[in-house]
Amino acid sequence: MKASDLFVRALEAEGVEHVFGIPGEENLDLLESLRGSKIKLVVTRHEQAAGFMAATYGRLTGNSGVCMSTLGPGATNFVTAAAYAQLGGMPMVMITGQKPIKSSKQGQFQIIDIVDMMRPLTKFTKQIVSGDSIPGRIREAFRLAEEERPGATHLELPEDIAHEHSSMPVLEPSATRRPIAEGKAIAKAAEAISSARKPLLLIGAGANRKLTSKMLRQFVEKLGIPTVTTQMGKGVIDETGPHFIGNTALSDGDFVHRAINQADLIINVGHDVVEKPPFFMRPGGAEVVHINFNSAQVDPVYFPQIEVVGDIANSLWQLKERLEPQKHWSFADAHRIRDALQKHIVEGAEDDSFPVMPQRLVKEVREVLDDESIIALDNGMYKIWFARNYPAYKPNTVLLDNALATMGAGLPSAMAAKLVHPDRKVVSICGDGGFMMNSQELETAVRLKLDLIVLVLRDDGYGMIKWKQSQMDFDDFGLDFGNPDFVAYAQSYGASGHRIAATAELKPLMEKCFAEGGVHLIDVQVNYSQNDRILNNEIRELASKL
Repeated sequence: MKASDLFVRALEAEGVEHVFGIPGEENLDLLESLRGSKIKLVVTRHEQAAGFMAATYGRLTGNSGVCMSTLGPGATNFVTAAAYAQLGGMPMVMITGQKPIKSSKQGQFQIIDIVDMMRPLTKFTKQIVSGDSIPGRIREAFRLAEEERPGATHLELPEDIAHEHSSMPVLEPSATRRPIAEGKAIAKAAEAISSARKPLLLIGAGANRKLTSKMLRQFVEKLGIPTVTTQMGKGVIDETGPHFIGNTALSDGDFVHRAINQADLIINVGHDVVEKPPFFMRPGGAEVVHINFNSAQVDPVYFPQIEVVGDIANSLWQLKERLEPQKHWSFADAHRIRDALQKHIVEGAEDDSFPVMPQRLVKEVREVLDDESIIALDNGMYKIWFARNYPAYKPNTVLLDNALATMGAGLPSAMAAKLVHPDRKVVSICGDGGFMMNSQELETAVRLKLDLIVLVLRDDGYGMIKWKQSQMDFDDFGLDFGNPDFVAYAQSYGASGHRIAATAELKPLMEKCFAEGGVHLIDVQVNYSQNDRILNNEIRELASKL
């Protein structure tokens, strides 16, 4: 068969359901092969958005999301999305086109070395040089993308190779089982946990998997150990449970950091070095048990004394079976910190002032959504407020990026979430800065007939950086901009546009938008004037007294 047909057959064997992207001249054979496939092509308005959608598909399903571009400028537009998937641990396969490699007639027009460009951003990058190599290359790209730690891979399919013919068979995915931790490591960790007086469980990005979540919940329910999550570990356990302390939304100084500092043993599950460290180890400080798929990456602030390396869910199950609650465990301090944090979080949640205060915004969104609903956060000041104040009940119901932490991913991520979970409510939450970086995908969302709410939190500037600028005693400079009329802007794409003039209008408007269906953009003017008082001075003062 034609090589491009073989390529698509191999994608089908991997279970690919969608290919996101923008084809070019060099992809026309592949495009024709996709036309006769059960795989759905989702044409986006920018390759970066296609990459964000593919990465989010991978995050939500555990199966590689796939995106496609042409050569040159189309492929370079994948760079940010590649880094997003690679740092975020999201399985994604990128397919880029290329001019003919056996007989080029156009010199170097649009040609750059995409394979070499992708090397530091991916787990695997290869140019396909013959039709016969397609099955093996695709199998390896998918295997590596999905294997722990998940990430991005890349295949370049030149125009003349896609047009070749091959009689090679497709390689079916093989069944694999992850290695489990050694019994001696489990025994040593169990002994340390039993002997501790104030153990604390810390859940990171690597634990945000379905089977891991189930076992973590059983572990916490049986032992009652106080639990803290990082931003990308958010939702792994039910955050309304009695043992959940809080989320490390801030870098330091918050109530949760007080709980971490008071622990004499930290059970660190799914630690990922891409996240800002929620604690710093020091000689003579708390002992650390590292539980992860891979061994620890040791640095000056992280050098765990005990490592349990293997499938996380199995390690937790083994520990759960060995451990029983200990009478000498003391959780009173952690529970007092939890109660103080919850009291602080609800302050301002009933504030009716307008523009909307962040605490009230979080409360309104939470009340509109159910346990399974998904919010997809872009990057900005509001991300801290949602990470800290928004209780998540299920894994991957709060999609935020605290790895690359790029702006522009919020809307494409929400669109992918709706494609994966069409029966769930999905809300994209973006600042005005981040939204405008991929706002053209409103047209894609309308074309796909998605039911989606896009909250654009407007402060007419890069609010997160303005806050940092103020904290460092710099003058307010260089971070303000103008905005379009977001209502008219949404309507120009065929979406519905709304603007609230009072805080009390937000919740009923969101309920109305969900009831109507379709794509709705809501312009929400937000007030960040209390950021420094609440998230810096006030927190540090209150937490220091606990």
